Amino acid sequence: MKKYLNLFDFSQKVNYRTEILSGLTVALALVPEAIAFALIAGLSPLTGLYAAFVMGLVTSILGGRPGMISGATGAIAVVVVSLAKQYGVEYVFAAVILAGIMQILAGLLRLGKLMRLVPHPVIFGFVNGLAVIIFMSQMSQFKTVDGEWLTGSTLFIFLGLVLLTMVVIWGLPKLTKAIPASLAAILLVFGIVFFGGLDTRTIGDIASIQGTFPPFHIPELPFTLETLQIIFPFAAIMAGVGLIESLLTLNIIDEITETRGRGNKEAVAQGTANILSGLFSGMGGCAMIGQSLINTSNGARARLSGIVAALMLLVFIMFGSSLIERVPMAALTGLMIMVALGTFEWASLKTFRRMPKSDVLVMVLVTLVTVFLHNLALAVLVGVIISALVFAWDNAKRIRARKSTDDEGVKHYEIYGPLFFGSTTLFAEKFDVLKDPDEVVIDFKESRLVDMSAIEAVNKITERYRKVGKKVHLKHLSRDCRRLLANADDIIEVNVLEDPTYKVVVD
Repeated sequence: MKKYLNLFDFSQKVNYRTEILSGLTVALALVPEAIAFALIAGLSPLTGLYAAFVMGLVTSILGGRPGMISGATGAIAVVVVSLAKQYGVEYVFAAVILAGIMQILAGLLRLGKLMRLVPHPVIFGFVNGLAVIIFMSQMSQFKTVDGEWLTGSTLFIFLGLVLLTMVVIWGLPKLTKAIPASLAAILLVFGIVFFGGLDTRTIGDIASIQGTFPPFHIPELPFTLETLQIIFPFAAIMAGVGLIESLLTLNIIDEITETRGRGNKEAVAQGTANILSGLFSGMGGCAMIGQSLINTSNGARARLSGIVAALMLLVFIMFGSSLIERVPMAALTGLMIMVALGTFEWASLKTFRRMPKSDVLVMVLVTLVTVFLHNLALAVLVGVIISALVFAWDNAKRIRARKSTDDEGVKHYEIYGPLFFGSTTLFAEKFDVLKDPDEVVIDFKESRLVDMSAIEAVNKITERYRKVGKKVHLKHLSRDCRRLLANADDIIEVNVLEDPTYKVVVD
């Protein structure tokens, strides 16, 4: 029994008051977000709310990062909008289920470790881009239904309530932490609007959240190869975007809480949640950095806060819609603006002069792609590729050779730096084949053969010496380098002149 309790991490010390209050705050913040993302995807508001409930509950119980919040997200909404418009909601449900299967496979194959390849400038750019998106998304609240900016008393009331919310969230923790500042701000603004009779936009003005328990629903569509061809590309993108956003959010929460989550476990949980979301009439989703930051800033560190948030969201849908629909949008707008300000890595701006120019370029580029294309997967991919190319270029220039000739007239080349596809040209330029003596030693004690391009480079240099009748000794090759040379026997010819069986000469 203890083994299974540890699986859900309930053995840790839990501050029940903090977890419950934080969960309630997150639930209130989830409502307008889920509705907005569902509308972006061209789906009914309840589709987003059901996804937020299922995703939040399942990942809170099974996920690899206690305290992280999942739900319907803009990243997923952007992916499914064209599928929903072209083929309808049933295909969306099917694509969400398939995406969940892919995410479970990714977790079982332990692909979560690939997040180690994401450099810190990419994470900075990703976080800053999300902060800008969160902030800009709140600007729509300052417009009318017709898209015109608010004016007159309507604007001043809304703006005043937003500023009041922000001041409470900023100032209350300096006085007391007995109640989450964000919850206190929402309740205060709600009280002012309700008892003061102020005319301002509420959640109910966006859409009704009244509904039932998420209905179980197997997608009604033909189970054919043609259907698979339609949903597979969308499912693959959803799975990739969802995992990238979830695992990056996990890393960010890890840094904030100074603990370590489990990426592969989170991938399996995200997949399970998406499968159930598709079966229970939800649009799917992934981790939400904004709500996760609200949760952690309130002091929540355990799974209970996420469970409470999901269950309270269901209570709102089934029993409390009439009350929750009266919550002023100004309070939630102020809350999300504070989340955006807290999400932005302001410290990254101070490092512009101290960071390498390539890192600054990566960070800015990832931010711009995130903001303007709203494609988080593409932004991270672009950042990783550029970082990898810069790393390869920098290391390519580090290959060098120290040359010396011993008393017996044998010339020694001591190679320094990694030998790989980017450094093979410089490696070849280090040797003076025609002027070298009849015997040459190439010493790899301070180097390493990394890939097949490196093996080909060694092959070519030994071939050049062979053509002019000179002997080459290869020294201090590590076991894996020798293994690479041996494995290349069927692909290319490795010319180690004094050893026709290609056993590398070592000291």
